[in-house]
Amino acid sequence: MFQSSAPRNRASSAANIAELIYHNTVRSVRKAHGNAFLSIVVSVFQSLMFVLFFYVMFSIMGMKSLALRGDFVIFLLTGIFLFMTHNKAVGAVLGSEGPTSAMMQHAPMNTFISIVSSMLGVLYIQVIAVASILFIYDVAMNPYVLTEVVDPMPVIGMLLLAWFSGGCIGLVFLALKPWFPGFVTFLSTLYKRANMIASGKMFVANALPSFMVAMFDWNPLFHTIDQARGFAFINYVPRNSNWEYVAYLSLVCLMIGLMGEFYTRRRASASWSARN
Repeated sequence: MFQSSAPRNRASSAANIAELIYHNTVRSVRKAHGNAFLSIVVSVFQSLMFVLFFYVMFSIMGMKSLALRGDFVIFLLTGIFLFMTHNKAVGAVLGSEGPTSAMMQHAPMNTFISIVSSMLGVLYIQVIAVASILFIYDVAMNPYVLTEVVDPMPVIGMLLLAWFSGGCIGLVFLALKPWFPGFVTFLSTLYKRANMIASGKMFVANALPSFMVAMFDWNPLFHTIDQARGFAFINYVPRNSNWEYVAYLSLVCLMIGLMGEFYTRRRASASWSARN
């Protein structure tokens, strides 16, 4: 009963960590609702309402003609789902359990498992949401929607890159949160709200004049959305974006976030929970 068990080799240690990540990912998915299925249904419904809202808005304002030639729903999905995945990854990592959380009292739980589980929970829900919406659209309206996507695998790659970059940026916020809780909350909210416009999900990047490109090209989400549309549409070649910038920026944010989180964790205090 009072004996502590430890993995005897690296393989068993890796398997133990993978099992912990799996169970904590399930916990993060069920956090919003006690029933895991209903938690996923609510997330899918939120995504569907988001797509319908923009579809109706573009239709009423007569902006559908400004989009790319091709399926308009694909144009919306390549913007909205990358936007939602990126922002939810930022929020999930920022809201994950820190070193003073009660969960950290249960060995061998640690902050790395909490962060990875939060990111995987977001990715799991978003992949199910986009698959469900594509299935509904394929059955109800356009049975050839999947064949209209020119390179589906690179589009999925851009979705993963948007998710990864969001998690890395959220990790930087997480490392700063114990030191400046109010400021980090304000800054993360400002960043997610700015992505409503700065992500470029509502317009085509190639149509922007050069002086406006500089207002958006700092944003990694702007690049991933534009590149995803380049892979999805045969007649669109992105000129004002590149995915390499997002990859390098994500790695820089990952290293800064890991160093900051390590520094913060070594100086953790139980009194932080009262300020956050």
